[in-house]
This record gives sequence, C-alpha cells and structure tokens, in this order.
Amino acid sequence: MNAQRTLRRQISCAGIGLHSGKKVTLSLRPGPPNSGIRFRRTDLGGLEIPAHVSRVGAVAYATQLARDGATVETVEHLLAALVSARVDNAVIELNTPEVPIMDGSSAPFIYLIQEAGIRTLSEPRRFLKVVRPITRSFGDKQIALYPADQLKVSYTIAFDHPLLRHQARTMTITEHSFAEEIAPARTFTFLKEVEMLRQHGLALGGSLDNAVVIGDTGVLNSSLRFDDEFVRHKMLDLIGDLALVGHPVVGHFVVHRGGHALHTGFASQILAEPDAWQLVEDPGGAPVPAGAVPVPVH
Repeated sequence: MNAQRTLRRQISCAGIGLHSGKKVTLSLRPGPPNSGIRFRRTDLGGLEIPAHVSRVGAVAYATQLARDGATVETVEHLLAALVSARVDNAVIELNTPEVPIMDGSSAPFIYLIQEAGIRTLSEPRRFLKVVRPITRSFGDKQIALYPADQLKVSYTIAFDHPLLRHQARTMTITEHSFAEEIAPARTFTFLKEVEMLRQHGLALGGSLDNAVVIGDTGVLNSSLRFDDEFVRHKMLDLIGDLALVGHPVVGHFVVHRGGHALHTGFASQILAEPDAWQLVEDPGGAPVPAGAVPVPVH
C-alpha cells in the first residue's frame, strides 16, 4: 500500500517575506490522516486556510490563498517541497501572511522536512491519475496534461531577453530528482522591473540573497546554480501550484510560457473535468470506488 505520510515532529524557522519585507516565523507540524496541507495564521487566533485551489486568491508574482478575509501568500515554494517529499498531511503555522522566501528556492524547505523526519500513516494515499488529455491556453501561454505512469514535466520559457529567449527542460519528478535538480533553483526577476514592483508594494524583501536578478547584459548574482536555473524554477512553481489539486497527480504536464495564473487556473480545470482522471491507490492500479475517498473540508 502507498500510505499517506506526515512529519515526524514539529520544526520551525524564521525569515522575511519576499514581497512584504516583514519578519516571519514558520513552523511545520504533523497533520492527521486525510487532513491535507493546511496553513494556520497564529496571529489571527489559529485561523486555518487549506492548501486547495478553491482557496486561491491573487496570483500576481506569487500564489495567494484566502479565507474569510485572511490570506497566506507566496506559498508555492513550500508546497512544492512538501508534495515532492511525499508529505500528504501537515499544518503550516505563520505569524504573518507571507511564507518566508528563504534563499528563493525550495531547498531550505527540503532541509527542514528532512530534519523533521517523515512518519507513515495508516491510511492509503490516493493519486489523481489522468486518463485523457486536459488542455488550457491563454494567448501565447499553453498548458496540457497527458496520461502517463508517473509525474513528468516538460516546461518551456521564452522572454524578450538574450539570456532567456528560450529554455526548455523535461524531467520525471521523483522525491530525489526534485530535491537534487529542481529544489535549488531560485526565483528570478528583471532589474528593470524591481523598481516598478516596489512602487506597487512588492519585492520589498527581495535581494541578491533570495533571488536571481537579471540585468541588460547578465545576472547580477555571482553565479547561477544551473545553466538553465530559470526554467527549473518555473517547474518548481508549477509543482507547488499544482499541489493545490489536493492529490498527487500522475501524468505528463507540458507547459509553454506558464505562470501562477495559468498553473492555478489549470488546477481548477483538472478538478472540473472528472471524466479526465481517476483516483487510484497505486499509479498502476484500479480506480478507488466512488465514495471511498474522504474529502477534507476546504
């Protein structure tokens, strides 16, 4: 049986919000079976916001979740780390609205998860296995999901900049491949956009310590972690945003010029087309009988 998993113990860290620039304390706690991943605002009396696409709010430059007027923001890097480490149930406590940016990647969160350890639960994991293609496009941006026996991502980016006119990568995503080849890829921005972002109250906590900044002729950072770090980070964002589907997806994502709006809109579309997928307890197994899957309250 592919059993659900959670963290073995609580672990905490501190940092700043990329967009707010505010200090934040974050704690990861174990969660019970079938509870999913939930954010808890300790500064708002413990109000909880499920990590589910039904709670998506704003998606400009980061993914935000909202409930009853409260928000949690920049959730994608942490969610990517949790789902790629096969953590199905967890409580994420925050004392401000924004998840700390750390170094701009998922690697620090992978480290926290490894330090906390993993505990196997008694309930089976349910995978969302794609049985027919699902597609979505918006102008020159496209995303599709095709049947496959494992999670695979093909991603292409194209920007009007000599460094980023075209980058493409295809990978099978496993716990190991994500930790080694995707998690360290940092978020990036263009120098010419930084002042505009700050005028709109964004990127107030950004620096060369937590983002790759691209100037007219090259990056301002001392080095890149990968030659194609930019497209790898886009794959990271996709994995984090698609965690909002609520089940690990078995299929092949193909994305061209994606972003948070396209990713999260596609997560909603997947759930809106139930004839395109089946819930299975094993990626190669039979569908779970109707009514057999506990559904967390969103």
